[in-house]
Amino acid sequence: MKVTEYIDNAKNSLFSFEILPPLRGHDIQDIFSTLDPLMEFHPPFIDVTYHREEFIYVEKENGLLQRKKISRRPGTVGICSAIMNKYSVDAVPHLICGGFNKQMTENALIDLNFLGIDNVLILRGDPLKSERSFFAKEDGHKYAVELVKQVKNLNKGKYLDKTFIKKKNYPLFNFCVGVAGYPEKHLEAPNMESDLFFLKKKVDAGADYIVTQMFFDNKKYFSFVKKCRSEGISVPIIPGIKPISSKHQLNSLPARFYLSIPNELVKEVEKAKDKKTVFHIGIEWAIHQSKELKNSGVKIIHYYTMDKPENIYQIVQAIY
Repeated sequence: MKVTEYIDNAKNSLFSFEILPPLRGHDIQDIFSTLDPLMEFHPPFIDVTYHREEFIYVEKENGLLQRKKISRRPGTVGICSAIMNKYSVDAVPHLICGGFNKQMTENALIDLNFLGIDNVLILRGDPLKSERSFFAKEDGHKYAVELVKQVKNLNKGKYLDKTFIKKKNYPLFNFCVGVAGYPEKHLEAPNMESDLFFLKKKVDAGADYIVTQMFFDNKKYFSFVKKCRSEGISVPIIPGIKPISSKHQLNSLPARFYLSIPNELVKEVEKAKDKKTVFHIGIEWAIHQSKELKNSGVKIIHYYTMDKPENIYQIVQAIY
């Protein structure tokens, strides 16, 4: 079932959440232990992130350094399949530009369609840690809008191989496409107006819904939605929420995601005497945010778990 169908059919506010594939050396039981508590609240879908390859340098016997490609978090497609099989819930894999060329992307989409996956969340992805700027793979996509177009073309039966003739009894792909939105602008965007311009290009290319980056002030979300609507962006905009869980995040989250944290929350966290108190403050703040969003008529609230379900469980328990 498509994310947009869940939104259209929702009589009350729903919740969804996002998980990370485990680091190498872990197995699917680590995923299930994260999911099991949250499945009590019947989420309509679960996002599974994708993490591109990384490069490390290994010293050879002659003293020279050799560049080696590694994948620390494999298994997005397999995890989606396992989630759907165990819980009978829709999985939404993230699909990124980084590390993929167009043929690799098409192959991934064919696999996802074969598994009965109806939704994908399209992202450009982050630059490699060793690079300051994002660089696309040869014959890959530089921008998320290009990736949206490829998915939508495949929905129309347009394969990269022009010699492939789709038989009449072959079903068309029918992916529902989500994209990211940034209530306080993307960290690389020069201003909000520019960011909205490119967001609209993704929607015009066929994006069916938007999921926002995390925010800690609901006014940022409501303002973002208003600006989107004024720009002619009419697709659903799902708010993304993440609770603060450590003092370190007061600095790390703004630096990494270009967001602001309300001073009231900052003061509460800073005066906390231990980690347990900070954890509780983050939960209470997210509950307050969630209640306000739910009361405003938001159809789905999306939570970023970072594979730590304890705080998300308490938030969802209080709201749903």
